[in-house]
Amino acid sequence: MMAAGPQMRASDDDRDRIASVLREHYAQGRLTVEEFDERLEQLYASRTYGELATLTSDLPDVDLRAMREVSPRPPKQPERGENGRLAAMWGPWAFAVTVNWTIWFAIGMGNDFDFPYPWPLWVMGPWGAILLVATVLMKAGGDRKP
Repeated sequence: MMAAGPQMRASDDDRDRIASVLREHYAQGRLTVEEFDERLEQLYASRTYGELATLTSDLPDVDLRAMREVSPRPPKQPERGENGRLAAMWGPWAFAVTVNWTIWFAIGMGNDFDFPYPWPLWVMGPWGAILLVATVLMKAGGDRKP
């Protein structure tokens, strides 16, 4: 493998690594907003390692060859409280029940108010009973998940 010289072409991954370094130095207060924006513009116009090195030459501890690969972090999911878990459980049930009863009602209206057997009860009943038991267990057990 060949060492990267200043005239060697930089890749998009190299530019992304430098962008993360610049963000870190901006967050630590070494760069102003104007300097950060200016360097980002220069960064994405840069073609070689030499051009990338000039963007970080006045910043401490920046070695392009020693930088680790930048891996995107998944966004941290907010912790849901008990109400959030209940809404996540009951929301899909309420949606499905509403859709089923709307279809049932539309069929009845289309048959001159001759409504069919209330089949949506078979959707809402068993599923709702399971959710009810899970809700009672959740409330009884505090923060334990069902």
